[in-house]
Amino acid sequence: MKDALAIHRWLLALQIHHEIVRLPRVLTSADELPEVLSASPATCVGVSVFEVTTRIGPEVVATVAPVGAPPRPGTVGGVLDVRRVRPASAFTVNSATDYAAGLVCPLLLPDGLTVLVDERLTRIDGPVHTPAGERHTALRIDAGDLLSLVPGKIVDLSVPRPRGEPMTARLVG
Repeated sequence: MKDALAIHRWLLALQIHHEIVRLPRVLTSADELPEVLSASPATCVGVSVFEVTTRIGPEVVATVAPVGAPPRPGTVGGVLDVRRVRPASAFTVNSATDYAAGLVCPLLLPDGLTVLVDERLTRIDGPVHTPAGERHTALRIDAGDLLSLVPGKIVDLSVPRPRGEPMTARLVG
């Protein structure tokens, strides 16, 4: 499993300014970041993992979005134009991301994983917080730096999209 030290070393190698924050209490999921850090839910970033059924077969998809407004399965299904979407099991999250379920950092995700980034994150000017793969730490990083490092497509994950309507996206990372 990846942890705060792996993230810290990777960011140091890239010379990206960041901070590993020691939390005052244990974190069980990214949803708790705003309360634990006394931060706005709009500036706390979480990763949701979904199992989707495409025309070809099952696939795992990760979404990166503010914890205060996580994407709904229907929204993800509309963006990808897939037949079925459901939240992934903890086992699937652990296997697909190499992070503990609930504590997935949007950085250092496996290359083969499809990642969708909520466009609302592009409107944040300043630092964001995200889990760092461990229960006692979080990562504080500039939103622009985070977005430049997340390998995925920026899409509108705020509202459900009717099936068949084309996705508008732009590549990041």
